[in-house]
Amino acid sequence: MCQNWCYSVEPFGLNQPFLPLGKEKFHKSQHWGYCNKIAMLVAEDKPGIGGEPLHGQKLKPKYSVFPRGVGSDAPSWVAFDKQVLSFDAYFDEEVPEKNQELYRIRHCKIYFYLEDDTIQVVEPQVKNSGIPQGTIVRRHRIPLPPPNEDQFYTVDYFNINTEVIFYARRYKIVDCDQFTKFFLRKLGVRLNPPAYHPEDPYTRGRQKIADSMKPLRPYERFDTLRQFLEYDGHVLRFYCMWDDTESTFGDPRELILHYFLADDTIEIKEVIPVNSGRDAVPLFLNRKKLPKYAPAGLYQPGAITDRTVLNVFGGLVGNKGRYILDNRKTGTVHQEFYKDSDLTIGAVINVWGRRVKLCDCDEFTKEYYMTKYGIKDFTPIPFKAPPPSKIEKKFPPYTGFGSEEDSLCSCLSLLPQPPQKDFKKFMEKDRKGLESNLLRFLAKFITDNPIDKDRQFIISYFLSDDTISVFETPQRNTGILGGKFLERSRIKKPGQELFKSEISEYFKAQDLFVGAKVCFHGHNFLLVDADEYAFNYMEKHADEFPMANISLILNKLKAIGEPSSREIKQIFAATDPDHTKIIEYNPFRNLMVNITGGKLSEHEIMTIGRHYSEQNEFEMDINFLLAVAQEQLKKNSVENFGQLSATFVYNDREKCGLLSHEKCRTICKSFRLPLADDLLRALLTMFEDGKEQVDYKKFVNGLNWRENPVPTFQTIKVPIKYEDDWSGQPPSLPVKRIKYLPLIQDVFGTEE
Repeated sequence: MCQNWCYSVEPFGLNQPFLPLGKEKFHKSQHWGYCNKIAMLVAEDKPGIGGEPLHGQKLKPKYSVFPRGVGSDAPSWVAFDKQVLSFDAYFDEEVPEKNQELYRIRHCKIYFYLEDDTIQVVEPQVKNSGIPQGTIVRRHRIPLPPPNEDQFYTVDYFNINTEVIFYARRYKIVDCDQFTKFFLRKLGVRLNPPAYHPEDPYTRGRQKIADSMKPLRPYERFDTLRQFLEYDGHVLRFYCMWDDTESTFGDPRELILHYFLADDTIEIKEVIPVNSGRDAVPLFLNRKKLPKYAPAGLYQPGAITDRTVLNVFGGLVGNKGRYILDNRKTGTVHQEFYKDSDLTIGAVINVWGRRVKLCDCDEFTKEYYMTKYGIKDFTPIPFKAPPPSKIEKKFPPYTGFGSEEDSLCSCLSLLPQPPQKDFKKFMEKDRKGLESNLLRFLAKFITDNPIDKDRQFIISYFLSDDTISVFETPQRNTGILGGKFLERSRIKKPGQELFKSEISEYFKAQDLFVGAKVCFHGHNFLLVDADEYAFNYMEKHADEFPMANISLILNKLKAIGEPSSREIKQIFAATDPDHTKIIEYNPFRNLMVNITGGKLSEHEIMTIGRHYSEQNEFEMDINFLLAVAQEQLKKNSVENFGQLSATFVYNDREKCGLLSHEKCRTICKSFRLPLADDLLRALLTMFEDGKEQVDYKKFVNGLNWRENPVPTFQTIKVPIKYEDDWSGQPPSLPVKRIKYLPLIQDVFGTEE
């Protein structure tokens, strides 16, 4: 006894030829059977040696076989993904238990999925059909009718004006969509003409009865759904004016009219000015349809209705009345309501006896009328009264108790509040990390007293709250004790009235610069110098400090020396007889004072000198800086250079061996290297390239005193000082030599 069971050893659809324009592929499957519990090839379509078909043998295709063409060799589930053939079909079924109909025609859709030859049959929903509709046959591969039930439907079995049988139910294909026609033509199928669509006689009879029925109940349909769906949320806005000056205590009233396009209703809001004495009501006119003419008070109650109901029998038969609508609408009052076509700029509408004039509209309203009615003139009509003149607040003069701001706050509100400080400025300009935001200047008394003439003061300006403190440097054998001279506070400028309504003017950071003369509570000071941080900060924020803005200074110098530029060049050349192109700072300063006639301040001259200065040789000596740095690291036993180098490499995202100056400085500070900030900055500058990028590998190797020791210097000419140790003495590395040729070229240009 032999039982034939067929198994496919390849995955489903893996080698199926499903490309209409692709290359043909052959489905090779091994079909095994069992005879006496021994597996052997016993099927009818068993191949020969090597899997090739035998002579005269015709294999039945198990999947759709498409013709050869030019295309890709993608599998079917990729090539035909979401590609479906759609056919219009119908089938008839008998209705043996009803006299009204003997059969019923049911229309449906047949979907053929090209990716896996699955079929789905769906019947569209019909209202009040009483039949379960929707998916008739779920998507799967449908076998052919007997005696070929071992095969499945492929694309070859589908055409227009043909019949297919799915599980003993016969479907008549009458038509298909354009994609299906195009696909079948590509396969070489000759399409039949579309077939006739029969109608269901019972459905046709019910439709005739429904069309001939006229309801007798009091109901009339008003179809406003389309207008609502099209214009829901679209509102026209007009700015209006109602002149009520003729009435007692009347005045012009400003209104805003909203016209709702969804249902042609209108609402009006009133713009109530501040302190007008009127009650703030939600709406001037509630949302409703606005009639054009007579108000509703002229009609009797019930005269204005949407429909009229007639009592035909009046309850004579079995106490049951019959009511119908008055189709003739006798006695109906026809009212006209305002439409969007009645609302234009300049029009006057009647709002229940009040004449409201439309004066202006918004942009959406203008676009609406321009599109629908072609209106282009939207010239507004002035309707707003000029605003009243603003009353200037007058505050009483300062009494002298407390601060001026505190006294002013008591005049602004009934419950006095403390004066608000500029907290944002405090957070930005407060000391953080290495940024002190503190400007320090060296000052002297302006006096003829020989005792006070040599006294030196350090004026500190705190940028966080604009306060100033003065400290006197102690000097030996002067007879004057140094120390705090002025407590930290804000200082008023001299020459202001004490008791006045306005806030007094205080000293600002822009008022302090080298060469400035300031008066603090009757003491006159001359600012003669500043620390390096103050110079750097003012030059970095040159837009706030004009005395440190090199562009403004050069323009000022050009305006002063332009008439005598040739003489100025000759003076510079005479100052440099050896033609070294370099002038010492003191002759340069005297020369600038003589040229400008004292119109440039000392700070401006120092800014020019710093900009065109030549650095000394020992400043550029990298070995000297490395020796000082290694000495500091050796004293503090710093040896974690491998970890420092690894941190630099980690932060180098581009792996180019370069990092920015500030990034390297931040990393060094995170490791708490015992190096002064000015020394660290100088070292990083030595290892920079032209784009301010630091070669961190060379920098770490230079600091590594274990592997790369630098011979120590016997004599350190320049002591390294911390920034906070400035005591008012001249800077360690002053500006000494000036390159005057670049200055002449920038101010007067080059000679031809």
